[in-house]
Formats: sequence, structure tokens, C-alpha cells
Amino acid sequence: MSIRVSLGRSGLMVSPIALGNWQASPLWGEQPDEPLLAAVAAAFDAGINLFDTAPNYGDGRAEILLGKALRELPRDEVVVATKAYCLLRPDGKRVFDLSGPSVLRQCDASLARLRVDYIDLYQMHVFDPAADPEETTAALEALKTAGKIRAYGASNYTADQLRMALTFGNYATLQPRYSLLDLEAEADLLPCALAARVGVLAYSPQAKGLLTGKYTGEESFTDSRKNAARFQGETFRTLCAKVRGLQPIADKYGLTIAQLVLAATLMHPAVTCAIAGAKTPEQIRESAGAMGHRLEKEDYEDIREALG
Repeated sequence: MSIRVSLGRSGLMVSPIALGNWQASPLWGEQPDEPLLAAVAAAFDAGINLFDTAPNYGDGRAEILLGKALRELPRDEVVVATKAYCLLRPDGKRVFDLSGPSVLRQCDASLARLRVDYIDLYQMHVFDPAADPEETTAALEALKTAGKIRAYGASNYTADQLRMALTFGNYATLQPRYSLLDLEAEADLLPCALAARVGVLAYSPQAKGLLTGKYTGEESFTDSRKNAARFQGETFRTLCAKVRGLQPIADKYGLTIAQLVLAATLMHPAVTCAIAGAKTPEQIRESAGAMGHRLEKEDYEDIREALG
């Protein structure tokens, strides 16, 4: 039986684990199409119905791949989430713009790349200080009225930016970076979302793979992680040791460390869904296995303390 939860004020029912296809971006190195397409099918078979993407993940490649994969699935059983902010020009340049006319154009472009008639959740990818928020919201409401989107939300907004946006319209969701190593959102952003009944989709809950337990600390990387401090030297080795130290708690629940971390991430009362990335079907099947597991509060606190 598939597990579904209510996504904030959106009216959407989604799986607690979503598949994000940021891995189609060159930031993750060169990834062939077939495993990424197969991961979508595997996610759906494992009970995942929420698929998150964005135009600037590979300059449209991620949306095109997701659209191709979704053609093999029943449209009324999947929730498609994408974003606005990056307008892709024919000359290859990006324009970052959340003005009303740009949002309308970007939505049409995403619909074409995804090859769908509507987008279930349309998110403003990053706050645009140069855009009139009232105009942006009016465009989103127009898209809802036209049936091109079902709900809209924000991504990477601060608490103050979210509060401001909510004064103009029904921003139903928020997508912040949040993991057991990235707890900044707990101070203000998550309480703000919780108070406003805004659904939270946590991205990078496994901290770019660091919280999966698969690394020893001796690995090197050729993708965007190669220059990240967390993946270098003693810092990397120490973090890997902490993560692998969670194995006894994972064993208690019959979970892998990667699944335990996702289950713990979902313990926060504001977090509706955790977006897991995957380069292969096996990875997303493992992530899906975290659904339906509720940890004891003592174990949850021990996990947080161990990673602190």
C-alpha cells in the first residue's frame, strides 16, 4: 500500500520520499540517460509519486528526461514539481527573472519540455529581489486559473521572504536545503512554514551522499563535490566515521544508514517530504524503503547528537 501525506495547503497527496532529478545536471558529472530514466520507473514502482525537477538542471535536460520517463506512467497518479527563475534563451544564455511575463513564459517552456498539460506544483526556485512579488503572484494565480498549474510554492526563500510572499498569495509549499548536517532552517524557516501550514519539501537530505553511509572518507570526487570542504581531508574522514557510527541504530530498525537518515529527517514536524536524488534505480529503491518508519524519540536525538 502506498503511503501518501498532504502537502501543505496545496491539496496534493504525495509520498514522503520524492525523487529529484538534479543528477541530470553536469554538476554531477556526465550521467547517461538510461539509468536516470530507469530510476523514475523504479521510484514509481516503489511507491514514490512525487518527482521534482527544474529548468536549470542541465539547461532543460532534466525536465526533458523526466517528461520522457513520465510518458510510461499514469499521469493522474504522479505529482510533477518544477520551478521558475531560469529562462533559457535560444542562444544558450540564462536569464534569471521572476517578473510576471517571465513566469508565464517559463511555465509554457517547462510544459513543453515535460510534455504534460499541467504542472502539479510550480515553485519559485530562488527569491528574485528585482521582481515585484505582487506581479509574480498574479502570474501564478493566472496559471492556476488557466489550468496550467495546480499549486505553487517557493524554494530557497528565507523566513522573511516566505512571510512576505504569503501576504500576496497562497504559497502552498517551501523547498529549503535541510539535512541532519544542515539544520539552519530549524531556527526560523521551518517554524514559519509550520505556523502557516506550508508544506516543506527538504532537498539534499542526504547531504550530497555524505549521509548515506557508503563513504569511508578516503574517496575522491570529480563532480561538484571535489572542491567542497566536507568532502576533503580530515573533515571528510571525521564526518564519514560519524555517519557510519549510526549502523547500530539502523540495524535496530532493519534499515540501511541511508534509510535511517531519511526517516530521521522526516521526524521534524514541519517536514512533509524529503527529496532524494538518484543516479540509478537501486539508489531510489533504497531511499523509498525509508517510508513508513517512525523512529523512537530517543533514537532520533541520539542520531542528531552523533552527527553534531
